[in-house]
Amino acid sequence: MTASTPPTAAQSLIEVDNVSFGYDARRVILRDVRLNFARGKVTAILGGSGCGKTTLMRIIGGVHAPTAGQVRFDGAVIDTRNRDALYQYRRKLGMLFQFGALFTDLSVFENVAFPLREHTDLSDALIRDVVLMKLNAVGLRGAAQLRISEVSGGMARRVALARAIVLDPTLIMYDEPFAGLDLVSMGVAAKLIRELNDITGATSLLVSHDVPQCMAISDYVVLFANQGRIIAQGTPAEMMASQDPEVRQFVRGEPDGPINFHYPARPVAEEFGAVA
Repeated sequence: MTASTPPTAAQSLIEVDNVSFGYDARRVILRDVRLNFARGKVTAILGGSGCGKTTLMRIIGGVHAPTAGQVRFDGAVIDTRNRDALYQYRRKLGMLFQFGALFTDLSVFENVAFPLREHTDLSDALIRDVVLMKLNAVGLRGAAQLRISEVSGGMARRVALARAIVLDPTLIMYDEPFAGLDLVSMGVAAKLIRELNDITGATSLLVSHDVPQCMAISDYVVLFANQGRIIAQGTPAEMMASQDPEVRQFVRGEPDGPINFHYPARPVAEEFGAVA
């Protein structure tokens, strides 16, 4: 099998250039990460808990500023110090949060309408049409007037997806979109992510632990280890066929292998004072 070539800068919407990030000198989350996200494609970032996947997504979204390096969107550096430019950039983003982050005191319709009311001057009639169109795309037009407390977990995730795409973003980011869903809802969510990406022509960045769903819908997969170390990247077929021990352990869910279960700690004898 011939390995695919990572996307070049010219092919990429997002360029992560030698990005490092840490909360203090002792706790480095990302170190010298170099990664490109191809325009118009679905890219999945896989990896264990605490490896920096969501932190990288927050940096791309301008929530955190990298301690070193830079991120470019369509060739322009994302500068969190320039608030006006940052807000204009965020208008081009859609975000599906891990557990939806829906407003529980608003209806399904009003949750999806919220970005339109906040960021556009559209009339109520146009807002109604846009919201119903987006809800129809996720199969929930008939649930528009339900309250969030009246919908299932899978339906709530679809409401959040409709809200994420209501402004027709250039980049859609998904943080653990399959977490907490049953198998049917998971399959529906995965199908919608793939279809919406293809229909809208957006670029999608997907952070997840779910190997089967990511392999089924992604064009490109990146596997992270601690501190954002890239173990491997390639097409889903290449990742599944990889003989690299770390890749094999992760994609097959094997408990034993080079990926460490334990968070780094002092030796047990030192921790408990049981020095022989």
